[in-house]
Amino acid sequence: MSKYKEIKGFKVQTLASDTAASQTLGGSWASGGNMNTARSALTASGTSTAGLAMQGEKGPPSTYEATAEEYNGTSWANGGDMNTARAQGAASKNGTQTASITFVGRTAPGAVALNESYNGSAWTEVGDVNTAVRAQPGGTGTSTAALKIGGAGPPIKAEVESWDGSSWTEIADLNGVKFAMGSAGIQTASLVFGGAVPAGPGLTGQTEQWNGSSWTELSDMNTAREYVQGNGLYTDALGYTGSPPTTAKTEFWNGSTWTEVADLSTAISNASGAGSSGSDAAICQGGGSYSAATEEWTAPSDFTKQNLGQVYYNSGSNAFKVTEQAVPTGAWASGNSLNTGRNSGSSAGTTQNTGLAFGGQSSSALTESYNGTSWTEVNDLNTGRNEASKGMGGTQTSALMVGGSPTTVVESWNGTSWTEITEINTGRGNNMIAATSNTSGMIMGGEPPPSFSVDTEVWNGSAWTEVANLNKGRNNGVGTGTVTASIVIGGQIQPPNAAGQEVESWNGSSWTEIAEVNTATRSAGLSGTTNTDTLVFGSNPGASAKTEYWNGSSWTELADLATGRGGIYGFGSVYGAGAAGGTPPATIASTEEWNATTLNKTITVS
Repeated sequence: MSKYKEIKGFKVQTLASDTAASQTLGGSWASGGNMNTARSALTASGTSTAGLAMQGEKGPPSTYEATAEEYNGTSWANGGDMNTARAQGAASKNGTQTASITFVGRTAPGAVALNESYNGSAWTEVGDVNTAVRAQPGGTGTSTAALKIGGAGPPIKAEVESWDGSSWTEIADLNGVKFAMGSAGIQTASLVFGGAVPAGPGLTGQTEQWNGSSWTELSDMNTAREYVQGNGLYTDALGYTGSPPTTAKTEFWNGSTWTEVADLSTAISNASGAGSSGSDAAICQGGGSYSAATEEWTAPSDFTKQNLGQVYYNSGSNAFKVTEQAVPTGAWASGNSLNTGRNSGSSAGTTQNTGLAFGGQSSSALTESYNGTSWTEVNDLNTGRNEASKGMGGTQTSALMVGGSPTTVVESWNGTSWTEITEINTGRGNNMIAATSNTSGMIMGGEPPPSFSVDTEVWNGSAWTEVANLNKGRNNGVGTGTVTASIVIGGQIQPPNAAGQEVESWNGSSWTEIAEVNTATRSAGLSGTTNTDTLVFGSNPGASAKTEYWNGSSWTELADLATGRGGIYGFGSVYGAGAAGGTPPATIASTEEWNATTLNKTITVS
């Protein structure tokens, strides 16, 4: 006889631990064996089971160190001493315990250009670098093919030198001067990240990637810092430690973006890191006020891949769980900048990887398209303008640009070019838009001087029709939704002619005031395509960084933008969004990316 559970039930996989999005995201740090000589400002190469640490500063009183130590995965043993004691130099990060070089650094007289090669037992002086630096350049590569990157001389430098096993040659400079940064990779495929720069704020999260001929700026680290350490490959690396303040944060680089993973057990700076295979294994040792401690990073080789909607039983915690993309949770991380910084334009795009930014200050006609990694300039608007429609203007391949300061001109985007189409009935700037494509949308409010508009017009692909008015005149808010179910949020409200918290919902025939945002907002960015599921972020004046989530009934404050700004180009969904450009108050080009957290959530029965 069939059992009821076999007829109506479903199988649930039993797992010993939670699922993970990737091998690295399941990794963690644990204590390893202490070094024999406590020190900071050291450098390292090799792997987590065959590591090499050298140079450094010990004390008190402070002295420079010549001792090299070798790690076997459990404990450290003294190797051969260097010929010249020094600190704050660099090494061929992807060298081995028996074949590595260490170069430059600080000695009692100052900066040195010295380069020494290790064969597993003794150090030999080999060809000096061309330009001495005394403060922590990046180092990548092997004992016969390495790079020395940046560093402080003084001054702070962008110069890069390449080692061929016998001599150093100057090659293409970094895009920016920096020192005390993390590094990873080999001579023809290197990565540097974080560090110290001369101009305020003095710290950077900037990432640059070397392809063998040129440096390219990519997505910033989530936490800007100096004295950051790193290891791995240029498409698979870890960055960890640093200051100020001293941090235990660890980030994983997947070739395009940084993701925070498990922290070190102890916050530290001025340490060293090694591990050449990628982000699956690493060691971090020394640092701080002359530490001997070592921490080992391991990522599980066997894990169950995390999939949205997956239900499973965790036998270790005795709980049923489901994997879901949780809102409201998440955080903002750096993305690549617009080619031309600007504000007060219009935007479209329903995902983080399909953004469109068009128009903007100084009556710009520029249009840029975002693929989740970089912005590309595409065909311009026919009529450059700013202070036009704000909110969800459609998709990356089918969008509307409506009005301006003030104008009745409307343009339609088909994914390739802009075409002027039927004009709106009432010219206005700073209106709000809710469009799903270039054939269906609506605009509301705006600014036909000298008053704030309450007018609403609906577009059916051929004509604009005036429908019921807003309850309150406003401009510079944001909108989203469809022609039968949309929402308009904040803006400059009349009265009292100031940034407001008021929100109105459209049901296809009339507007109704609903729950207000927690913080008054004007010239914000928006992501989300429905009137029950959206994010609003930023505001001017005041360059707010606040982010709020609307679930159809209430507003919840989420993680702030890294840079407060208004006049934002917003796009995407509540799970993955983009915020580009704006004014804080100077015009900026930077992009931030919002990612909702994927969680393994315990299923409870009430």
